[in-house]
Amino acid sequence: MPAIIMKKGRYMKIYADNAATTKISKAALDTMIKVMEEKYGNPSSLYEIGQNAKNIIEEARETVAAALGASPREIIFTSGGSESDNQAIITAAAIGEKKGKKHIVSTAIEHHAVLHTLNKLKNKGFSITLLPVDNNGLIDLEELKNAITDDTCLVSVMFVNNEIGVIEPIEEIGKICREKGVLFHTDAVQATGHIKIDVGAMNIDMLSLSAHKFHGPKGIGALYFRKGIPLTAIIDGGAQERGKRAGTENVPAIAGMAVALKEATEALESNAEKTIAVRDYIIDGLNKIPYAELNGDRIKRAPSNINFCFEGIEGESLLLLLDDKGISASSGSACTSGSLDPSHVLLAIGRPHEVAHGSLRLSIDENLTKEEADYIIKSVKDTVEYLRNMSPLWRDLVTGKRKHIFEEY
Repeated sequence: MPAIIMKKGRYMKIYADNAATTKISKAALDTMIKVMEEKYGNPSSLYEIGQNAKNIIEEARETVAAALGASPREIIFTSGGSESDNQAIITAAAIGEKKGKKHIVSTAIEHHAVLHTLNKLKNKGFSITLLPVDNNGLIDLEELKNAITDDTCLVSVMFVNNEIGVIEPIEEIGKICREKGVLFHTDAVQATGHIKIDVGAMNIDMLSLSAHKFHGPKGIGALYFRKGIPLTAIIDGGAQERGKRAGTENVPAIAGMAVALKEATEALESNAEKTIAVRDYIIDGLNKIPYAELNGDRIKRAPSNINFCFEGIEGESLLLLLDDKGISASSGSACTSGSLDPSHVLLAIGRPHEVAHGSLRLSIDENLTKEEADYIIKSVKDTVEYLRNMSPLWRDLVTGKRKHIFEEY
């Protein structure tokens, strides 16, 4: 899957928003078409055509479990990361409430699928602690330890942040939670297929993933739940997924997800090595733009993630002009792209409103070439300069009426 789809005049066409979604792999697509044509039965039916479809689901369950170091019976299929997050948190809350424990610990930089679910629980009498993060986006493990009380029923910390790409210390968090007897859930939507995951070694009790983040189809995901955890169903109506998720299973999408995850897992190390090399090359290039800052830890970050703030510009204008140059990028989470508010993640790491509005997220994959990377660097540099030349805010900064927030280089 080359990153250059076409050339239009003097512009390349580059897709650099893989954190929003990835292009489905050919193998996953071919598998889905074959399943739709040949394994079209309802997997709940007892006759052969239905059982053939059921076998596809169970084979896929084994593949997903193997990628996580889990047992197949610890996997259920969902519509994606948001549903998995909701079900994991609601499950932990139900377990906690039965024990008289109604306190949940999470972080200020979680995906809204987590934050909004926590808000609903807060309205039902749960107390929520959102841990702050440092300027690099990392939580403090001592603060986590101190936040956990006898009333805590769940800790939910995302594996990789979807905006700034920071990788949280998941294994250490899992160890703390296990020692304190508290359930640990992680939103691993941005990590699965890109970073090695072992739910046993990391003491993860529940984990959410979504296929379209690793070259699988949209609308399908999975929830890992450790053996012994009684999942609370949030969709009722049938006995599918052992009664934990009603609704006729999307067999083609499940099969496609399994193929895509197997591909991603088998090539994980080589893909990460290639992606990191180009990622760091682009970061070095963008760091040369005056009054620009990388968001998120430089080392503890997803292989694909590049996130910058630029003083004196609006992110929306930057994205539109880059699109004119053939570069598809974003300013943060695709789930909040319609919001006029600055990113809650950037505010949490200490970025002021005026620069949080001027953010750019580039999320690349292993196919991005050096030629394309050079084009991205030049295009961003030229566009930032163009926007600054038109900006009254930038004139105030240049003339000294306002103080710069960032260093020049």
